[in-house]
Amino acid sequence: MELAWYALLGLFFAAYLVLGGYDYGVGLMLARRGPAPGSRATLTALGPFFLGNEVWLVAAVGILFGAFPRLEGELLSGFYPVVLAALTGVVLVTAGVQLRSRPASATARARWDRVVVAGCVLAALGWGALLAGLLQGVPLSGDGHVVGAGHLATPFVAAAGLALLALVAVHGATFLTLRLPAAEAPALARLASGLVPAALVAVAAATVLGLLSDRVRAAVARPAAAVLLPLVLVAALLAARAALRRGRAGTAFAATATALALPAPLIGAALWPRILVSTTDPAASLTVAEAAASRPTLALLGWLALPLLPALLGFQAMCWWVFRGRIDGRAPVYW
Repeated sequence: MELAWYALLGLFFAAYLVLGGYDYGVGLMLARRGPAPGSRATLTALGPFFLGNEVWLVAAVGILFGAFPRLEGELLSGFYPVVLAALTGVVLVTAGVQLRSRPASATARARWDRVVVAGCVLAALGWGALLAGLLQGVPLSGDGHVVGAGHLATPFVAAAGLALLALVAVHGATFLTLRLPAAEAPALARLASGLVPAALVAVAAATVLGLLSDRVRAAVARPAAAVLLPLVLVAALLAARAALRRGRAGTAFAATATALALPAPLIGAALWPRILVSTTDPAASLTVAEAAASRPTLALLGWLALPLLPALLGFQAMCWWVFRGRIDGRAPVYW
């Protein structure tokens, strides 16, 4: 039962990275200066999906609190800086997107655009650093608590955060090639394709630093899953670039979505059966079974969560079906 809940946690967080990832990637596009698309058109393309995408983070946090209370406590204490950065970013993006059109002044709207961009950067860096911190292990003491947060100040964690930032930028630009008017699609495809080399460099840097890290090598229990991660990311990015050059935005979006969906489950698989690997005392490492709530609690949560997944999947499918295609002059303006 613990494995099922662990897999469900990974699924929900992976879905959040894919769906929230293009939220943040689109938000990063507000930093562009030049001709169309403007900020209003960019956010209109995102509008129908924005708040629904954030629900997956709420659901993942709910599973974490209910099914893995011990893990939740150690993540909030041992990963406090990066979790705070990520959640601050989420709040800034949500507030900035919904408030940017309130003022009539173009200057005030530009300030809110900068708030959105800053929030997107913080969210991407924070979640990337969290995943990297898990992969490299934590200073878990014998009493079962993470000591301090200095373990996050490593080149590997920083590189992984930048890699996720680059991935969401490619993902967001690719999303816009699907949603904005066809006349703008070629320029957006060139933009997304041009971002791919930067993402490849960022992924390569994180991979090299991970291979050189004694902490990462010691923490990984299944090297095959850890090696598969950068290979999948590189393959997905190359596939996305090839599809963008051929004008196949849907295929490119599927490739970038794959790149963002796989880090969470592959990192979980690489650490299994442990979920927090102690770098100071291997015997103190926290396994999935130890981090999980009691069997009766998990069973009760199962009855509560049973309708949740199909409901979320159904809502997401409905949104994509109803708002499929590109926006035009008749598209409702959300923000």
